[in-house]
Amino acid sequence: MRTDGNIRIHLFLLLVVIAVFIWSAIKPASYLTWLLEVSPAVVGLIIIIAAYNKFRFTTLSYVIIAILAIIMFVGGHYIYSKVPLFNWIKDAFDLKRNHYDRFGHLLKGLFVIVLREILLRKTPLTKGPWLFAIVVSMSLAIAALYEIIEWLVSKISKGGEASKDFLGIQGDIWDTQWDMLCCLIGSVIALFVFSKLHDRLLKKEIIKE
Repeated sequence: MRTDGNIRIHLFLLLVVIAVFIWSAIKPASYLTWLLEVSPAVVGLIIIIAAYNKFRFTTLSYVIIAILAIIMFVGGHYIYSKVPLFNWIKDAFDLKRNHYDRFGHLLKGLFVIVLREILLRKTPLTKGPWLFAIVVSMSLAIAALYEIIEWLVSKISKGGEASKDFLGIQGDIWDTQWDMLCCLIGSVIALFVFSKLHDRLLKKEIIKE
């Protein structure tokens, strides 16, 4: 059943996300790059908030959504290739690039749990191999769509500085493939780690629809 405690947790997550969003908007490295990076998260959050009373996710799904939004807001503020902590990691371990974008795509695999919840609640699909395969495929499709959007922005802007920062390949011709691989790995790990917890929360928090 839905409880006031769950609603308070959801509100807390929203306030944290709003606070990070406000911080990210204060003197970002580039306002145009910031706009490109945070827009998908903002649009998604608006849709989720608008649908809250009609379709309420489990707390696990909201935690994942909050994490992904924060990842995008931090990347938008600094530019993914220049996030300070990952610059330090790059220097400390003598790496060739800042890996914040790889980290972000790995975590974007967590979104597979949100997709899993939508399919379990809104389609005849049940738990099993088909659900696993379909949600992983959906996660990869979303990752591919994002890569296409990045490419289109680069083409439309004719390779401007903001589009280069948004694309963020850092000289790696296989950047898109690496991003997709990270998303795939993150999706598979998320399903193995969180599916049982997700099932318990679905039974505990969600009123039968």
